[in-house]
Amino acid sequence: MSSPARWWHTHDNGKVVCTLCPRECHIPEGGRGFCFVRANEGHKLVLTTHGRSSGFCVDPIEKKPLNHFLPGTPVLSFGTAGCNLGCKFCQNWDISKSRQMDTLAADATPEAIVEAAIQAGCRSIAFTYNDPTIWAEYAIDIAKVARRRGVKTVAVTAGYISPEARGEFYEWMDAANVDLKGFTEVFYRKLCQAELAPVLDTLVYLKRKTNVWFEITNLMIPGENDSVGETKAMCHWIVENLGPDVPVHFTAFHPDFKMMETPRTPPETLVRARQLALDAGIHYAYVGNIDDVKNQSTYCHACGQLLIERDWYNLGAYHLNGNWCGRCAAQIPGVFDAGKPGNWGRKRMPLRIL
Repeated sequence: MSSPARWWHTHDNGKVVCTLCPRECHIPEGGRGFCFVRANEGHKLVLTTHGRSSGFCVDPIEKKPLNHFLPGTPVLSFGTAGCNLGCKFCQNWDISKSRQMDTLAADATPEAIVEAAIQAGCRSIAFTYNDPTIWAEYAIDIAKVARRRGVKTVAVTAGYISPEARGEFYEWMDAANVDLKGFTEVFYRKLCQAELAPVLDTLVYLKRKTNVWFEITNLMIPGENDSVGETKAMCHWIVENLGPDVPVHFTAFHPDFKMMETPRTPPETLVRARQLALDAGIHYAYVGNIDDVKNQSTYCHACGQLLIERDWYNLGAYHLNGNWCGRCAAQIPGVFDAGKPGNWGRKRMPLRIL
């Protein structure tokens, strides 16, 4: 379903210029932008996926991944189609690279989505699977209803958004996980058809200009972005520009899409990256997509106490009192309930919204 888009202007050659992301696609009448879901119809920019979804599922919040945001609670997750990056290693490529709009579900209004989240016992709604930046208007409409009804919203994103659009978008988000895919412009150009600098700008903006709780994910691809030098440079940049309290997740690559010949990430690469992050001064670093309870769990940065034990998405021992360490009372950054954590575990529950 097409709806009017924001963040665009006309060009004197008859094209419309989409200013939602750094690409600034110049789109002719009847054409679509790089993301495929923003189109020029009647010399106006429209979003073709407003109200449509590639499917709904209730997930553990840790799957986003967010380790410091309402641990143990369920989140209603969904996406649409398309993407404004062209990652050769995309692990949701069937959704993000989709050109088949008819594979999307029928209309799902913001009110229906929020009501479904409440009925399913979800504390939050995650805009995920494909990047919500390209359907920001729809995400904002949902987030406005969610905020009125006490439901949090989460953006799982590559952070590739223009300064013009990011203010309004993040005004309505409560949390985000930003995919920092590598730490060189060469990597972004070669494997993502994008640029690194705008992503770094988004991270700095989130830290300095918003109250959005955010965490960072770095998918480590063997031979591409997993060197000691690149990991050290990234971690030092994070500490210098974002501070030590932004959690960083180092996650394992598996062969997918256009990189089927690249091997899986060895677990020791992730463990090494986590240690490099801690050595650089990052207080909370995690490994992901591997079986490693020790390095998936949260520890107090002040006294070393185990705070949240994790076995994939199942929580074990829990020694937080609200936002404070149960041993030394150091304040732990994040959004935590005052009492016990949730117990959703690793369940995934497909959901149909009528």
